[in-house]
Order: sequence, then C-alpha cells, then structure tokens
Amino acid sequence: MPEGTVVERMFADIAGRYDLANHLLSGGLDFYWRHVLARTAKGCRPRVVLDLATGSGDVAFALRRKLGGEVDITGLDFCRPMLERAEAKKRANPIYRDIKFVLGDCHTLPMADQSIDVITLAFGLRNLEERDRSLREMLRVLRRPQGTLIVLEFTQPVPWLKPFYFPYIKHVLPRLAGLITGNREAYRYLAASIASFPTKESLSEEIRAAGFSRITARAMSFSTVAIHMAQV
Repeated sequence: MPEGTVVERMFADIAGRYDLANHLLSGGLDFYWRHVLARTAKGCRPRVVLDLATGSGDVAFALRRKLGGEVDITGLDFCRPMLERAEAKKRANPIYRDIKFVLGDCHTLPMADQSIDVITLAFGLRNLEERDRSLREMLRVLRRPQGTLIVLEFTQPVPWLKPFYFPYIKHVLPRLAGLITGNREAYRYLAASIASFPTKESLSEEIRAAGFSRITARAMSFSTVAIHMAQV
C-alpha cells in the first residue's frame, strides 16, 4: 500500500482514537517501549532529533521529557489529521511548546544533508512502501560520522508464543480495535503488516544494505518488538 493514499486515509480515519487503541491493545506496554526508545536516544547525546512517522506525537513528547529543552526535536508525518492531534497535545503542555511538527514523506525528507544527529522511527517502517529508499533518505540527512538511526518496530516473537500471538493479532486485535476506533479494516491491515514483517535479523540486513553500519537489535516483550540502532 503506497504511503499517502490508502494508508494515509486509514490513519486519518482512526486519528481521533489512535492513542487509546495503542494503550489498550498493547496492555500499556507502548509507554514502556517509548521510554526505552527515548532513553536510547539520550545515550547518543544529540542536539538535533527527527522523529519520523510521528503520528500523534507521543514519541516526540517522550523524547522531550527525556532529553530536556535544549535539544531540537522535529516530528514528521504524512497524515495531517494525526499531526493535528499532535499539535493539540503540544498546546496542552508548555514543556512541548518548542517541538516542531511538519507534514512530510519519509521517502523524500525535507531536511538538508547531514543535518540530524538522531532519527527515531517507532512502528512506522513497516508502513513504508519503499523501505530501502526511505532508509537511504535517513542516511542522507544524518550527520557523519556518528549520526544514529533508532527504529522501534514489531518483529517476530519467540517460537513458543507464535501459536497464541498470531491468532490474537489476526482475529482478536482487529475486533477490539474496531470497537475502540470504529475501523476494523484498518487494524486488519496493521495486523497483516505485523505478521509479514521481517525478523530483527533480516531487518538488520536491510538497514545494512541501505548503507548503515554498527547495527544492533534488542528484542523486548518476548521478541514481539525490537529496537534497532544503526550509525552512518
């Protein structure tokens, strides 16, 4: 599904209840995952951070809380209604006032070469039509020699969990999400994208093929999600 068409309309339709669905369907683990992502970013001591597929802004807000007010943070997303949600949450809390939210496409980032210290991307890589093209764009805008990409994404679970996990995301998750958001079809697509997404080892190779080096992958929550770190 191409970014900016079907997927964009899908996210626009669920924007109003997207946060609630994330919290409930993950059992609150999404808070922990974002905390680990922000803590990982802090270890890089960045001055300029770009959060891609920022959605309603929760990762950008977690980054601000962890990194403090001196770091320049921009959140980019291709779905205007999601960014409107992010802007509304930003206005509600003064500590977020300096975060910038911009409309943009991960395939053609509106940033200068070597202008970003850290890129974060949480649960958005699997929705990109051309992952290799987007990864090369991320490589282009990261500073050398220590620019860092941090990807938080679903991965394939540990073997014993698979008989329970895949029926849950295929059958139970879309029904629950449909009750919460009113759009069961959107979560059928999301469930399919999770089930077909590469293992953390395969994704590491994709990131390496795009030109990154020093790639590490850390599994969490019985390997249902993983954080990948890679440097230019």
